[in-house]
Amino acid sequence: MKKVSIITVNFNHSHVTDELLDSIRNKNRYESIEIIVVDNGSKENPVPVWKTKYPEVIFIRSDKNLGFAGGNNLGLTAATGDYLFFVNNDTEFTEGLVDTLVETLSKHPAVGVVSPKLLYFDQPRMLQFAGYTPMNYFTARNECIGQFETDQGQYNHLEGPTGFAHGAAMMVTREAIEKAGTMAENFFLYYEELDWADRIRRSGFEIWVNMKATIFHKESISVGKKSALKEYYMNRNRILFIRRNAPFLKALCFYFYFLLIVTPRNLLTYVKEKNYNFIKQLFNAIWWNVTNGVNSNHLGFKP
Repeated sequence: MKKVSIITVNFNHSHVTDELLDSIRNKNRYESIEIIVVDNGSKENPVPVWKTKYPEVIFIRSDKNLGFAGGNNLGLTAATGDYLFFVNNDTEFTEGLVDTLVETLSKHPAVGVVSPKLLYFDQPRMLQFAGYTPMNYFTARNECIGQFETDQGQYNHLEGPTGFAHGAAMMVTREAIEKAGTMAENFFLYYEELDWADRIRRSGFEIWVNMKATIFHKESISVGKKSALKEYYMNRNRILFIRRNAPFLKALCFYFYFLLIVTPRNLLTYVKEKNYNFIKQLFNAIWWNVTNGVNSNHLGFKP
């Protein structure tokens, strides 16, 4: 039996992580697992309470917020599993989730990453994710298949390649990580799982979904549904993703597209919605990419 390391990252929402851990206790029947929780520099240290409440879990405390990639990479250093199941702390397990994803990876050695079906926790019949279309590198856009549709089992037959895995729930083989490396930490938030999927694919592995496995997602608990932090990193990392992954001519077209179409459109939206602070964040995001290399660890966010 393959061993699975379940890795999640907490930041200032320990009660949400409690709900995830309770769901694993109550729903998971796969025996060969270890659970690793990284507290990513929360204001109050929840680890002492957790150790009493969840003695079966490995807890790691970081003194500072390392971001999504950094927190998961820290968890990875303690993991001993053959498969690494990275899940957001704002998810909840369903029965058979781990077993089904393990079966996919065990039967198909060419697969490096597999994601399950994602449903919105507060609307459990609504789909969030049933796969991604390939990336359009001219615009840095792709589509999330099935999002906002009522789940009537219309995608349950899908088990196969997809454009990208979903960062909220992705099971990755250790072999894929050893060949492609870990997630790039300079993304900090957003696009890191897309960048990682591209590197894993270039390392010779396939990215799959298995819609027979399901996880519930509460979404955007850590950063808020709309915030200056989110606006900065979404714009900065969209550009950074293209810089790191797109062929030269497609990247050049994207730069013109972003400056001539995306930027004016965003500015008009910010003014219309009176989110004037977002204007600064957009220009900061662009300037970061002008002044920093693709592997720069300088994050650049200023509230």
